[in-house]
Amino acid sequence: MARVLVAMSGGVDSSVAAALVLRGGHEVVGVTLKLWGGESDSGCCSVADVEDARFVAHQLGIKHLVFNLTEEFDAAVVDPYVRGYLGGATPNPCIECNRSIKFAALVERAKTLGFDYLATGHHARIGYHRGVPLIRRGVDVAKDQSYVLSVIPKRSLTSLIFPVGDMTKHEVRTIATQLGLRTATKPDSLEVCFISRREGKESFLAARGALHRARVIDTVTGQEYDDASPFEAVTVGQRRRIGGLGDGLRRYVLAKDPTTLTIEVGTIDRLVVDRHQVTSPIDYVGDGWPKEGELQGSAHGPTSRATLGASELVFASPTRRIAPGQTVALYHEDLVVASAMIAMPLTETFHA
Repeated sequence: MARVLVAMSGGVDSSVAAALVLRGGHEVVGVTLKLWGGESDSGCCSVADVEDARFVAHQLGIKHLVFNLTEEFDAAVVDPYVRGYLGGATPNPCIECNRSIKFAALVERAKTLGFDYLATGHHARIGYHRGVPLIRRGVDVAKDQSYVLSVIPKRSLTSLIFPVGDMTKHEVRTIATQLGLRTATKPDSLEVCFISRREGKESFLAARGALHRARVIDTVTGQEYDDASPFEAVTVGQRRRIGGLGDGLRRYVLAKDPTTLTIEVGTIDRLVVDRHQVTSPIDYVGDGWPKEGELQGSAHGPTSRATLGASELVFASPTRRIAPGQTVALYHEDLVVASAMIAMPLTETFHA
């Protein structure tokens, strides 16, 4: 029998994860993280989510703890999120939370308290390559969360359990219903937990730094336009409406220059690139760079054949560009073997 700390976010997946570990005969304690000290009506930081987790723990008959990690969360997640957007990038706060809080700070605290493992409700699995533990895709393709776990510190992988990784979401909800868990029909959370629906991203950023009106350069016509959206709130790859051209061509954000507060837009054929600069590389297998495999650049996006090095990502064929600040995960079959972050480019070359 092992001592297992189960991270309970107040959702159905972590509720069932706790139930499954308990069913396995282990000593189980649930823990919910208090991460955001401000207003929250979504994600895993709201008061309602903490109460749901506490109630489910009571239903299961296990002890429930609450760890206050608001200072760590501010420093490791919220502050970099704001700095990233103000600097022209598009950071992913959920990925950084996994890296720095859930699978670093929480794993270390679990060890300090004498627990053998940390279990979560993520739809992912642990696989092995030559005896090395790696993040593996979950069984439910539509709910697979291996991408957002692709930055977990290597030292933490031996301490993790993903009880629902071998299950579909339907199977998870069925078990929750059979057990009468309060969270059985609770919808999945898809929002950034520290930005309320009422406030929105632009207001959140504006309260923490100056937002600037951007100039838009249309790379098709060479003309310049004013943009109603702040420079900091625009993301590379998103579609932009810049009326008055009359040519019927859709425009997309191709690049951002934080030094001149300029946004370059163009048609979708100009959105493709053959390489990206990267930073924060992680080699999980430990056999060095470069690595070839299937690259994923968003939570449920398509994969592309690519080679990932310690400082550069090269696509096998021109591929839609990925916004600076986003994470990329490299897979061999269903195993994450490496990851990195898209860097702010020094230069841009557009495809005609």
